[in-house]
Amino acid sequence: METPPAVQLPAVRLRVPTHEDAFVWHRLFDDPEVMEFHGGAPAELSMYEELTARQRRHDAELGFCFWTVLDEAGEPIGFTGAQPWSRPWGPAGEIEIGWRLARSAWGKGYATAAARATVERLRAAGVPSVVAMVAAGNERSVAVTRRLGMELGETFTTPSAPGDDGGDDNGGRRVAYCFRLVL
Repeated sequence: METPPAVQLPAVRLRVPTHEDAFVWHRLFDDPEVMEFHGGAPAELSMYEELTARQRRHDAELGFCFWTVLDEAGEPIGFTGAQPWSRPWGPAGEIEIGWRLARSAWGKGYATAAARATVERLRAAGVPSVVAMVAAGNERSVAVTRRLGMELGETFTTPSAPGDDGGDDNGGRRVAYCFRLVL
């Protein structure tokens, strides 16, 4: 049986997010489909301003962060990277890897290429292992975790957000999968 040819991934570049990237991320993610597994509605600009500032601090203090992903033409298409898990539930104290791309960049291999670049940077920084928290039903992100060689660890039920019924039958609580990878 013949081995299928390896899929050629697009070239990506990762950079520490600038203050201007807050505006870029806000524009790229102003899409209910992009935000389906991240609260369902686009976030306010102020959230991205805080997020990009926090990522610059992470890069300065830890040597890694959620970086802005640039495509072959040098255009921002989203973010990928890692940060310490900060919520009181889930994989407390661990390093979370993640990604989010504009819908126009979906299905082209960018998330996998950027996540692989992130894994290499984390290995070089001496990070021993990472987790990826993926909402149940987010098959695109589950596929990226598989391409990275991650394995399903725990399953968590998220706490409900105040005033959020989540549009589900679980009082706003959602199931999230914790994938793990030893670097």
